[in-house]
Amino acid sequence: MISKPIIILDDEVNALQSVRATLLSFKYANVAMCRNIEEFWTILKEQGAELILLDLMMPFISGEEILKTLNEDYPGIPAIMTTGVNEIETAVRCMRGGAFDYLVKPINRDQLRVAVSRAMKFRELEKSNEALTSSLLREELSFPKEFEKIKTISHNMTSIFKYIEAVAPSTHSILITGETGTGKELVAHAVHAISGRQGEFLALNVAGLDDTVFSDTLFGHVKGAFTGADSPRPGAVEKAAGGTLFLDEIGDLSAVSQIKLLRLLQENEFLPLGTDAAKRSTCRIITATSRPLEYLKDNDAFRKDLFYRLKTHHVRLPSLRERKEDIPLLVQHFLESASKEFSKPVPTPHKELYSLLSTWHFPGNVRELKAMVYDAVANHEGRMMSLSTIKSALGYANGSNTKLPNTADEQRKKVQFFDELPTFKEAEILLLEEALRRSKGNQALAASLLGVSRSAISQRLSKAEDDSVKFS
Repeated sequence: MISKPIIILDDEVNALQSVRATLLSFKYANVAMCRNIEEFWTILKEQGAELILLDLMMPFISGEEILKTLNEDYPGIPAIMTTGVNEIETAVRCMRGGAFDYLVKPINRDQLRVAVSRAMKFRELEKSNEALTSSLLREELSFPKEFEKIKTISHNMTSIFKYIEAVAPSTHSILITGETGTGKELVAHAVHAISGRQGEFLALNVAGLDDTVFSDTLFGHVKGAFTGADSPRPGAVEKAAGGTLFLDEIGDLSAVSQIKLLRLLQENEFLPLGTDAAKRSTCRIITATSRPLEYLKDNDAFRKDLFYRLKTHHVRLPSLRERKEDIPLLVQHFLESASKEFSKPVPTPHKELYSLLSTWHFPGNVRELKAMVYDAVANHEGRMMSLSTIKSALGYANGSNTKLPNTADEQRKKVQFFDELPTFKEAEILLLEEALRRSKGNQALAASLLGVSRSAISQRLSKAEDDSVKFS
């Protein structure tokens, strides 16, 4: 995934070779070694760098001077100072002068891995921020084809797509939140497609998995790990190597499984069941949930450290209630796809269909709308599509204009009052205004929303006009 090299500048050959070999063992393939400052500047100018490991005591020029030039001319590249035991004070001074970190020679393998990993993640975040700024300044999407399956004309959704384009190339995890049916997996597919990762996209729903099943599904097992494990089996992390692993309903993960997922994100390592030999992970993790993860975190039902690891990048998908301008586009798309599936001509939508749908709160979001339209097409005969099936789905008695009482799970307060209550007359006017707003001025539909006859609506409107009440 790294296009530019990690540059090591050190006049000691053994130190150069040792650090390079260690970095190669960590799967950093592009590593350049420099023994003198001239060679260092040449490589930096021609190829650039993702990271620089800089020896503090170079011949003829100090590491502090080199660091000062780097900060002025290459401010985005993190530099890690390497230093002897007696040079700690100078190293600390370099940190204050802009160095990312420092390591004491002889360099410890684990300390090098942690320092380089932190610096590379910092570099990726810097790139993501630059890409995000650039994408927000653009009016057009760079990858419109990757979002074709998400039907929308919403400006809010377009802004989300731009953000996705900016963070998709990053290796950091992405958390996608939103109500059920908002299209979280479609977004995860788009992230994978834009990222350019060559491995496969693998999706798993982790809701209801106990820790053993979760571990086996994600990390796999070796032969003999448990009764019935007659042969080794790779897990999802291994299958998605170089690709993307999408974990849905992450808010349902057990406490023990949360710890194992945290290790995977922190160390890029995992343990197949039945072995202590860790394997390296090269897949990108995307998670999603319809549960209030922030609330779960604040109430100790979800680990705080895992929450912040998952939320390095965050995509919040709006509900269909927040993007009702998309309803006509979605309905037409589902009419066409349902007609093709049922081998029927595409029906003409009833003129009141969109006004009717705009009054519904869609707890199941786009998935619920799709089910409504498919059911209506399945029951449809003729050219003009009847509203009866849609009305039944919205709770109207036998497709009529009479609304059935709310079911038990829908019983809740519909109106919130402030300290000062409205009068009966004021409340009636407010209800009329809201019903007319939702029905876009359709009096028959407004009457059905309020459970009264159309003539009752007309009478109240006439009375309101006599009282000089204006309706918006």
